[in-house]
Amino acid sequence: MSEVKNKFDFIQWLGPDMSIKILTHLDDPCDLAHVSSVSSSWHQFVIENGLCKKLCLKMFPEISAVAHIIEVDNMIEPVSNSPGSFTNWECLKRNHKVYGFIAAGFTPSNVSCISEAVIASSTDNYPEESIRNTLEHRDRTDFRASYWSSKGESDPSVPETLVYRLNSKLCLVTEIHIQPFQAYFQHGLPLYSSKSVRFRMGHSRYPMELESAIDYLVGDQFIWTYTSPEFPMLQENRLQKFKLPEPVLCIGGVVLVELLGRVQKQEMDELFYICISHVQVVGRTLTPAFDVKLHHPSGKCALNYCPQIDSCMSSTTSSSSRRDSSNPSRLRTLNSNIMLRGVRRWERFILGAFLGSGNAEVDDQ
Repeated sequence: MSEVKNKFDFIQWLGPDMSIKILTHLDDPCDLAHVSSVSSSWHQFVIENGLCKKLCLKMFPEISAVAHIIEVDNMIEPVSNSPGSFTNWECLKRNHKVYGFIAAGFTPSNVSCISEAVIASSTDNYPEESIRNTLEHRDRTDFRASYWSSKGESDPSVPETLVYRLNSKLCLVTEIHIQPFQAYFQHGLPLYSSKSVRFRMGHSRYPMELESAIDYLVGDQFIWTYTSPEFPMLQENRLQKFKLPEPVLCIGGVVLVELLGRVQKQEMDELFYICISHVQVVGRTLTPAFDVKLHHPSGKCALNYCPQIDSCMSSTTSSSSRRDSSNPSRLRTLNSNIMLRGVRRWERFILGAFLGSGNAEVDDQ
């Protein structure tokens, strides 16, 4: 009995300021899950003081640029924090969920985000000079130069566009890299750069199928939710890095590269061309087990965890009953991420307590 009486709540004993200072030194979302599972008061303390947000911003500093985004009914959209304790508490819980999602769902480091080259506004010699060549990391393939080339134009002001699909419908983009092509096989080694470049990000109005990709450049087939400033492009044969003014949350997973203004004439036909060797979109993408479903042209979207995707990646043999039981569920931030590694029942219970879910415990298969 004396041992029980000597136990105390160190958060109450130390006070909120010192407790927050200590808990913000945690560097793993699982640690916060364990802290939050100690008691209902600790669970409330974690949410009220935004510890999940603090940890997420420590893991991903660039997320601070999109900190106004929160979850509403499993939707990601901006909302106002109205007066009233109930509304404030709901907003705190929503922030808790969305920052947990980011900590669990985004890749831990910046990577190349492009999945596919969709379409170019023009191509001089297809497929030898296709937009797909811009994703090739080598300068030459099959003993020939690898690059994309526009059609020739007599007017140097005619722009060109390149459309790419990203690895995920939700990406945090920080930089875009472009290398213009220098024709080493032409007299004078001309470099076919554009004068400047601009970027747009958004999503397609309709499901994108590569077979009909040419239709997407006819009419208003894309909804662009972000347009960057115009960046000057150097007339140099190197990978040029264009850092966005702040990280951009690309909802929809489509990036448009606008190449503005032509510099170099081709000697043989006296026409202006733009040629590009490499394009890279750099940022953080969602892990494969997470998906985004767009619900509104503005980019409002639902976040889903799809356990069957991870199951297919880890094993190609699964029974139909297990497939039926792994339908996409509502977002379960850290629970989803830890389940990728396979956890025990008690660990899931702890994560469920952290997330405030009454149904977090999952039967072992």
